[in-house]
Amino acid sequence: MDGPELRIVLIHRRTRLADLIARHNTLDQARFYVERLGGDFEDYVREDARYRAVLIQAEQTLRARGRVQPLERGFLPNYLFGPDDLVVVVGQDGLVANTLKYLDGQAVIAVNPDPSRFSGVLLPFAVDDLPAIVPEARAGTRPIRDLAMAEARLSDGQRLLAVNDLFLGPRRHTTAAYVLQHGERSEAQWSSGLIVSTGLGATGWLGSILAGAAALGGALGQDLDPRPLTEGLTWDSRHLLFAVREPYAGTAGRTELVYGRVDARTPLVLESRMAEDGVVFSDGMLDDALPFNAGTRAEVRVADGVGRLVV
Repeated sequence: MDGPELRIVLIHRRTRLADLIARHNTLDQARFYVERLGGDFEDYVREDARYRAVLIQAEQTLRARGRVQPLERGFLPNYLFGPDDLVVVVGQDGLVANTLKYLDGQAVIAVNPDPSRFSGVLLPFAVDDLPAIVPEARAGTRPIRDLAMAEARLSDGQRLLAVNDLFLGPRRHTTAAYVLQHGERSEAQWSSGLIVSTGLGATGWLGSILAGAAALGGALGQDLDPRPLTEGLTWDSRHLLFAVREPYAGTAGRTELVYGRVDARTPLVLESRMAEDGVVFSDGMLDDALPFNAGTRAEVRVADGVGRLVV
C-alpha cells in the first residue's frame, strides 16, 4: 500500500518559453524577439501552459501516494537518489535519457506531457495513467524494460554514461585529432569526432550518419544500404556501434577505421591529440561535457548497469 514513506522524485525541465524569458528578462521582450524573427510566439505560450498543467496534475496525483521531491533537470548531476526512490519524468525523450544515466537501478515512469507535440519513444504514459501505474510500479507488478548504456571512462578517473550515444571530439566545429584503437587495430585520425551509439540511439544521430553515407554512395553510383549495419541491435544489446564523422585522410593516407562494433572482446580506446576544446559528452548534453584534451585516454564500452524504464 502506498504511503508517505515512499519518496517520489518528479523530474521536469524548463520549457522553451521559460528559457526565452530567462534569456530576455521579461515575457514582452521574449515575445518581441520571437515575433521580430517571424516566429509564432503563441505556440511557445500554448506549449508552456500545457506542460505546466500536466506537471501540476502529476504532482497532485503523486502527493496522494508518497512524498514528492520536484527536481529541475539542471540539478540532476548533483542529486543523490535513494535506492528505493520512484522516479517520474515529465518531459521529452531527451529528459528521460538524461535522467536514466544518473540513476543506479531505480525504475523510471515516463509521462508524455503532450502526445500531439512529442512522439515519445521513451514516454509510454499519459498523466492520467499515474494513479494506476505508481502502485503497480512500487509493488513490482509492472513490466520493466532494460536499456543498455554506453560508458566512457577517462584516464583521469572521470566517467560518463550515455543512454543514446556518446560524442568524442571538438567542442566547436573544428577538426579533432586523436589515435583510435579498435581491438588490435590502431590509427591516427583527423575528423569531426566520433559517435558511439547504443541500441536505443542507433536510429538517432548514428542513423543520420549512416543515411548520409548511403545517400552519398548512391550519388556516386554505389548502392549502399545502411540497414544491415544495425540489424540485431536492440535496446538491451550488450554491444555498441561507432562511426567516425567526416574522416580526413590528408597526406597520411587512407582512413580505414570509420565504423565498427564495440563489445567486451573489441573495445574502443581513443587518445586525444587536441591541445584544447576536446570534449566527451552524452545524449546531446554539451553542458555535462568532460574535457578530452592532449594526452587523455578514453575507453568506451558497454556500461555494467542498465536503465530501467517502466512500460
